Amino acid sequence: MQKGRLLIIDDEERLRNLLARILQLEGYEVVTAANGKEGVRKLQQESFHVVLSDVKLPDINGIELTEKIKTNWPSTEVIVLTAFGTINDGVKAIKSGAFDYITKGDDNERIIPLVSRAMDKSLLQQRVQELEGKLNNKFGFDRIMGKSAAITEVVKLAQKVALSDTTVLLLGETGTGKEVFAEAIHQASNRSAKSFVAVNCSAFTKELLESELFGHKAGAFTGATKDKKGLFEEANGGTIFLDEIGELDHELQAKLLRVLESQQFLKIGDTKPTSVNVRILAATNRNLQKESEENHFRSDLFYRLSVFQITLPALRERKKDIGLLAEYFMLYFAAKVNKQITSLSKTFIEKLEAYSWPGNIRELKNVIERAVILCDSNELDETLLPYEIQHISPLLPNQALSAFDLSSVEKLHIQRVLNHTHGNRAESARLLNIGIATLYRKLKEYGLE
Repeated sequence: MQKGRLLIIDDEERLRNLLARILQLEGYEVVTAANGKEGVRKLQQESFHVVLSDVKLPDINGIELTEKIKTNWPSTEVIVLTAFGTINDGVKAIKSGAFDYITKGDDNERIIPLVSRAMDKSLLQQRVQELEGKLNNKFGFDRIMGKSAAITEVVKLAQKVALSDTTVLLLGETGTGKEVFAEAIHQASNRSAKSFVAVNCSAFTKELLESELFGHKAGAFTGATKDKKGLFEEANGGTIFLDEIGELDHELQAKLLRVLESQQFLKIGDTKPTSVNVRILAATNRNLQKESEENHFRSDLFYRLSVFQITLPALRERKKDIGLLAEYFMLYFAAKVNKQITSLSKTFIEKLEAYSWPGNIRELKNVIERAVILCDSNELDETLLPYEIQHISPLLPNQALSAFDLSSVEKLHIQRVLNHTHGNRAESARLLNIGIATLYRKLKEYGLE
């Protein structure tokens, strides 16, 4: 079984053939080249995981060749072969991106383990790229993971509205995947061949956001030395996604309303309107209806934005999906740090499902990344979880909760408050309006320590 593909570039035929034979016996597929030009040509024709290259080639310096390889084939690892007394060249090659260097004749025992490590790194980079590629290349709604009723219902709604040009307002807590949904709607629409442009309205000052969204004319303000296209123009024919729309300044709300009504706007410093054909998707975690009633958000803009509302479920409302998402993140991050982690323990999943996830999918992703970094085995277990999740006591499947049993109700209420405070017992005692000593006694009594 082939373990990977190698390219050896060296003008010394005997050494080149000797290295090729040694590495072929180790199970690698080996191709050779006598100079840099031939080596580059073979790299252009075929893919290689590792390149072994002499630092002194007849037509190119090995350091320059290393830079060229890493620029054009970044996942290919380069090992530089140096002659005695040219260690400095090896160090320079590493600074240029080489994996390592070895001295001809003196480091024969290092060749096989060094190639093995370089091969592992290259194969890992390839695996990470494949995972990222699968994620980035999934269009439409294939990218949205989950089988719970809560998520499948909103996917059905989004699929229906995707086929129209209707403005959509995505609602839900932070971290529920509103941008993922917005991109899925775009990819499933008849605008998918055009641009999808996303902008976070809370990330800019009012002045900068106006320039980013609508562009400006040269001389419109200090520093505006030339005309600038705004994001609405960049999205022409496609879709623009306005995240955190509730943060939009009142003046910009008026300009956005005009775009919704007429598909026209004025650039900063311009007197002629610019016309565009753009579908607008927006998102917020705020209650825009309430804010419009309190005059914090334009009611006319709210009604134009909310022609079709979709509220994304919080992660705690789709517990059946937690294990599925956790497994995906586990495999993804394990590949990135080159660890063979293949499973989640039963208790690990139970703890995840018992937690309230105020940060939703984004928080789950961070928790799994942390667990993978800490893990020293092939399984993630509950000891790798943050304190506030580790110390949650999930209700057992066969554990009855009586509506008439005061202790059962009290236990469940204390657990919920602990979840809300992320395990902060002093804050939990304050919210429960009991002393800290009383809380500790009840935690011991109910097995919640």
